[in-house]
Order: sequence, then C-alpha cells, then structure tokens
Amino acid sequence: MAQSHTPPSSSSSLSSFEHSQSTPLGRTPASASSSNNTYLLPTSPMKEHRNTSESYKPKILRTCGQRPACLVNASVTYCGNNQIYAFGGFDQYTDEGVEASLYHKLYNHVLKLDLASLQWSLVDNYGDIPGVRMGHTACLWQGDKLLIYGGENEHREYLSDVILFDLKTAHWTQPDIRGPSPKGRARHAAAVYDDKLFIVGGLTGADTYTLDEICYLDLKTWTWSRSWSFVGRFDHSAWVWGGRMWVFGGLGPDMERTGELWWLDLKSSPAFRTAPEHGSLESSNSNNRTSSGQRSSFTQFNQTQPIVTGTSGYTANSSSVQVRATSMIPKPIAPGAIASIKFVSGSNVPSQALGTHFHVYSSGALLDFVTPAGTIRPSECNLSALELEPLQWQKLAEGPEIFDPAYRWHYCAINEDGTKAWLLGCASESPDNATGVFEEYLSDVLPLDLRKFGLLGNDLTSESSIYSGKMPASDRHVASNLTGLGADLEPMFDLVPESGSGSDFIITGEKDDETQDEPVATGSSRIATDSQVFSSSENMASRPIHVHKLILQARWPHFKRVYAAQMAEFHTKKMHIPESFSVVRAFLYYLYTDSISKHPEYCTSLNEVAGLLVMANVYDMPRLRLLCLHRLSRELDVEYAATVWERAGVAGEEWLRRRAATFCLTHWGRLVRTEGFRRLSRQGMMELCEVIDVEGRVVGGEELEIIGGLGGGKFGVGGSGRHVSKGRSSLPGVQLMEDMEDVDGEEDEIMELN
Repeated sequence: MAQSHTPPSSSSSLSSFEHSQSTPLGRTPASASSSNNTYLLPTSPMKEHRNTSESYKPKILRTCGQRPACLVNASVTYCGNNQIYAFGGFDQYTDEGVEASLYHKLYNHVLKLDLASLQWSLVDNYGDIPGVRMGHTACLWQGDKLLIYGGENEHREYLSDVILFDLKTAHWTQPDIRGPSPKGRARHAAAVYDDKLFIVGGLTGADTYTLDEICYLDLKTWTWSRSWSFVGRFDHSAWVWGGRMWVFGGLGPDMERTGELWWLDLKSSPAFRTAPEHGSLESSNSNNRTSSGQRSSFTQFNQTQPIVTGTSGYTANSSSVQVRATSMIPKPIAPGAIASIKFVSGSNVPSQALGTHFHVYSSGALLDFVTPAGTIRPSECNLSALELEPLQWQKLAEGPEIFDPAYRWHYCAINEDGTKAWLLGCASESPDNATGVFEEYLSDVLPLDLRKFGLLGNDLTSESSIYSGKMPASDRHVASNLTGLGADLEPMFDLVPESGSGSDFIITGEKDDETQDEPVATGSSRIATDSQVFSSSENMASRPIHVHKLILQARWPHFKRVYAAQMAEFHTKKMHIPESFSVVRAFLYYLYTDSISKHPEYCTSLNEVAGLLVMANVYDMPRLRLLCLHRLSRELDVEYAATVWERAGVAGEEWLRRRAATFCLTHWGRLVRTEGFRRLSRQGMMELCEVIDVEGRVVGGEELEIIGGLGGGKFGVGGSGRHVSKGRSSLPGVQLMEDMEDVDGEEDEIMELN
C-alpha cells in the first residue's frame, strides 16, 4: 500500500536537493533535471512518513470522579473548553419498587465532565436554583450560558419556565419573561437561532398528550411569541439549517417511532424575523419566582399551578411555572412553507424502530448514530447521514468500525462546530465494582472525530462562493480570516499578461489527453504560441497557466516558504508541478475561489477532486483536504470509484479508502468495465481484489435477483425482487415469494413526499 507523509513542521527548511527527491505520485518523470528556465516543484515536500496501516477506530475512555447515576431524561450539553454539563433527570434504577418513587428520584444536580482529565465533578451552584426536573432542554447560548426550558417535576407537573445558568460563575438567574407563556411540556426539542429560543413539540396535559406546537422566545426582549401548529412529536430532534426549522425522529401521537423529516421555512414569514408583540395576553409575572402561585392575566386559556416541596431531599422551586391547557382551541398553522418527507426503505436508510438512535446536526446533514441495543444486531449498527440538500441517506461507517457491542450509550453531545461528538454510557454486562454487583453509571465516553468521516463542520459546509467576495487568507488554517483578494482576481485567472490580467507567474503541469492541444486564454478567446510552451521536459509539460504570485503566496503555505528562499522560481517566475494539467489547474483555481464545487471548466469530475486530495495531503492543506473528503464521499459513483480508492490510498485516507472499496465490491460488475479500473496498476488491481474476504464469491444474475441484493442493497434487504419461476430456481435455502413487487433495482431509497 502506498504511504503518504506527515505535514512538515513550520521550522523545516527546503533545500535545492528537493529538485531530485520527489516523483509525482509514484511516477518517474521523463527527465529528472529541469531546464534553466523552470523550477520543478517537488510533489512531496520534506515530511516524515506516517503509518497509514491503522484505520481510525474510536477508543472508549473510562471516566473517574463523581460519576453520575445512569440518568434518564437529563440534559447533557457540550459547552466548549472540553467540558460537558449534565443537569436534572432521574435515576434509572430505584430500590423502592414503586412507579411513583421514580418521581422522587428526580435531581437538580449540575455535573461537569472534564474531557481532558476524564473527571466527573459535582458543581457547586448558586442563585435562584431551579427545582428538580426531567425531560427539559438545555441549549448553549452566547458560549458561556445554558438556557434551561420546561420539563416535568416530581409531582408530574409540566413546567414552562426559563432559567439561565452562567457557566463562568455557576450562578442561576431567571429573566423577566413577557408575553403568553406556552403550555408546560417535557421531552420536547429546542434550538437557538437568530437570538431566539425555538420550542417544538413535547408532552403535556393531565392526560399526557402530544403537542404539535412551535413557538419561540425572543432572547433580546425576553418575550414569548404566540404558538402555532406544526408537527406533533416528542423525544425528537430539532435544528435550524438554511433558514429552515427541521424536525426528525421521535414518536408521534400514535406512539410509533417515525422516519419522517419535517421542515418549516422561517425566512418566508415576518413572524419569525421580528420581535413578538405582547398585549392583553401578557404575563410579565408568570415566571417571577418572588410571586409564588400568582395567576397570570390569561387564565382563560392557561392556568398556573403552585408546587409544594417534595420529599426528594431537594427543594422544588415553589414558583416554577406550569401552564396547563384548559381550552382545546386549535392553534393556527405556522406561517411559512411546511413540507415533510418519509423514508420508507432503502439500503442506506436506518430503521428507526431498531436500536438506540442519537440524532444530531453537522455539516448540512442529519447524523444518525445507530448504537448497540438488545433489539438490534451489532452488524446493523452504523453511522448514517442524511444530506439535507439532496435529501439522500448515506452510510458513513459500519457499526463494528465504531461501536463495541458490549457497551450501551445513553447520551450524545456534539460541539457547536459539528466536528466532534461524544457518546456517554457504560458497559452492559461487566460488574462495576469489587462485589460483583452490576451498577450502571455514565462511566464511559466514546469521543468521535467527525472529520474522519468526511464531515466538514458547520463553519465549512457552505463553501465560499466566488461571488461572495470573500476567501480564506491561507489554507494552513481550517477556518481563517476572510479577504476579498481571490474573488477580485478570479476573473483574471489563467489570462495572459497581454490581456491586462496582471498575471505575473507561470505554472505548468503534466500533459493529459484532454489538454495536449488546448490553447492559452487571452480575454474571451484562446490562442497558443510557441514561446508559451516550455517545461522541464518539452514532451511532458502542459501549456502554461498564468497566475498571480500574490495569490499563491497568500493561499499556498508551501509556495510561500519556497518563494521566500529565493530559489530558481523566484528569478524565472516559472514552476512545473508534476501532476496532470487538469488537477493542477483545478488546484490553482481553488487558491483563487476557495471552492472545489462543480464548474464547467474546473473540478468537472471526481478524477480532479481525487488528485486534489493527494495534493492537499502532500502540501499539508487541511481545508482543501476536508473539502475533497466531503465531495468524494458524497458523490462517489461507479465511474470513478476505483480512482478514488487508489488516490485515497496514496493520500493515506483510510476511511475513504475503505468506503470506496466497499462501493467497488458492491458494484463490481459495472466497476470492472470502467476506465478508472482499467487505469489501475497491476498491483492496484491485486490490492483491490484482495479486499474481498477469502471465502467471498461473486453472486450475480438470477441468484442475486432472488435474494434481493440488487441496487446496492444487502442480501434480503431491498434490491430488485422480481418474479422468478420456482422451476427456474435450484438455489438451496432460498424461499421464493409468490407476489414480489417489481421495483427498479437502481432505486436506493423509497420516499413519500408531502
């Protein structure tokens, strides 16, 4: 397997002997020496070899300190600085054996897990400490505060209060809330967006029914909006992306787990963009804890019930607000476009009825962690992602690559950037103490680096457009300061100086079939002259690409170091990169635009993107690497799967290499007929074939059709399933179905769109 290299340190120097040190991705140039006019840029800067034989495997870490009991319906939130905070909930196990006793095991503890030291600690907190509760939500706000809303107390009262916890001072406060308080609820979903706290769904009422409401609290004026009808859910997830409120998972009024995805357009209605007004239904004192039991001025619709002190050992705050519905007046439908889609089946669609699921948002996608449970086989666990723009599911990793079947996970936390996630839980079978008695704690944590699975993070999901007038100043940093330099010069990319482009540097690449006779751009037309064709090897070089060295210095750290050393290219203003012309040109265009999105001329296929991935690894450009991984993993197709597999191996991206190998084996019949497969070296073909298990065999034709494996599905799941005559089948252990539907084998997912 080809090896890649680790990034060079900032103090490393580049010397002239690098001219003959490198070869382009295992190729040997026709001439090792360069001409007097051209500097041959090494494909591989001075780096130490890194071990790529081991793939990424998350490791379970054991915590210590004051580990909490296995809490149910607590809030667990990542709050930055390697800290996770847990609040409330009740103990899953109780020694009283009475159902009502569960409500007497409720907590209002604040616990903190330091992820650096793996130490749990009980936080001493002060101020207006809230009462015990479960089923509430906790959202990080302004980076150093937790917004707690709602929940259910030990008296089975549904709460509608808002409490603020300052993480720096460990101090509780309650803001002066105005406007009509929504119904008290628990097991709802909450999201902070545009200085508003959105509340969706939940359970409420004396008879415990499912709410279909959405409302928000304006965090600038601390004023509640009115409530609108949206979708009835509880134990679901909600987030905002692209100006839409998205809701997925959970249970509906029929108590069945659903695979429906709902969204509400928040941008199309002024009701979600302006501060809410408060009038006759205002209850300015409804959340004031100094006025215990005071009724609000809208008791015709809602009623506040007082709380008495419980027997749990913790003082229930006597003025926490519970708003119960005394009128079933229907709410108006939420303003803005509402739509939903239901994923019925598909080879990559995770079943919501099996296993323990954790849904979080990252990088323009819904992530579904399907974790081990008693209702699912370990092989059925996985990490899946629903891309929200094309609304397509894809499997990022199989369960055995991430999860240990001997552990059960109870909570999931994710950072605001969407690049790291943590699962909290414990072993499912091993005794936890010296007595041999099994006790369940949140004793273990599974950290997950989501970038290893091709996720860009929330800051990088929307690539900078050339029309936005902004671009990162350097690719050395994943998220860097923005300037408009590249956007200003992008129209001048690859134009000869005579056109007035101001280009002052020339780069060439290796010829490829498509560009051997391609002319040079000048204005809107292209011409070619003999004087413009040069290289270290006249037969190997492509036509020159005209660029601005200012862009290269600002955006390409390796070029900046080499140019600062005033080597040959400093004087000749010429450089040759031993990589194909199309890849070199796409790379240079990326330096201008900070984008590798599809373009009529650049990055037209995954072949160029795969080449860019290798260059990103060679020249230590983390942002380009992430963009390449993101696009390659989501656009993987039969035509370029073999190329992606080979390039991922050169770049040392084992996760992408495994994913491409699985894709190749799934579509083997089509793959071996592609040009990408034929271009593999003999050794590459052998390595790809050896990915198959030693007991593996090719299943095709009638047999594959019978067992339902067409269309990329697992055996017996999805696929074609066309009618096959019993007389035509002689396969042992295969039961033929009398009335199998004739479904197109190319269809991966079956969806219902509303």
